Amino acid sequence: MEAISKNYIANEEIRGKEARVISNTGEQLGIMSVKDALNKAYEEDLDLVLISPNANPQVCKIMDLGKFIYEQSKKEKEAKKKQKIINIKEIRCSLTIEENDIAIKAKNARKFLLDGDKVKITVRFRGREMELTHIGERILNNFLGKLEDVCIVEKPAKKEGRNMTMVLGPKKA
Repeated sequence: MEAISKNYIANEEIRGKEARVISNTGEQLGIMSVKDALNKAYEEDLDLVLISPNANPQVCKIMDLGKFIYEQSKKEKEAKKKQKIINIKEIRCSLTIEENDIAIKAKNARKFLLDGDKVKITVRFRGREMELTHIGERILNNFLGKLEDVCIVEKPAKKEGRNMTMVLGPKKA
């Protein structure tokens, strides 16, 4: 048999004279030469895999490497399935936005929050509007008022250059 994966050192790739060997069932076989351990693994039609190369003597286990790698990849896939990826959705507004437009954008933001995404609300200032930051704050607070029941403020309203932003996250149930 040859080594199946580059991540594991197995069979003839194992360097060293002695190794502490663990059987397929998990029982200790004791310290033996790597050649004897390889012969024992080949008799059982299995692989000799280096588990702990830094131990003295190094630790090897007799197992089916292909099956082990397959089971590891299955576990990783299961772990990935359970992860929830959180996206940040951005809603942009200008300083001259009307109340009805705010209501429509707040409705979309509510949909995003209920789906588990974060929402970043941005108010852009252009030209002389830079002096009217208090109106931008009022717009962001208006948004927050419409969404209070489904969100928490993760990052309060803050002016960054020509924009004022606020980040809302979904409420934990």
